[in-house]
Amino acid sequence: MGRGRAKAKQAKVARQLKYDSPEMDLERLQRELVGKSNESDQEDDYSDWEEWASGADDHR
Repeated sequence: MGRGRAKAKQAKVARQLKYDSPEMDLERLQRELVGKSNESDQEDDYSDWEEWASGADDHR
């Protein structure tokens, strides 16, 4: 089999990245970049990881 299936998946991912705009928390991003985050933010980071790992954000 050729490269068709892999290429189709790459095209799908590229379209999702181009057209789907994720929700951005700019204040949280600024805190991460500055390096000042409190414990509640770290807990939020972990819960986001659990959601991602479970596939809750999967847009199929």
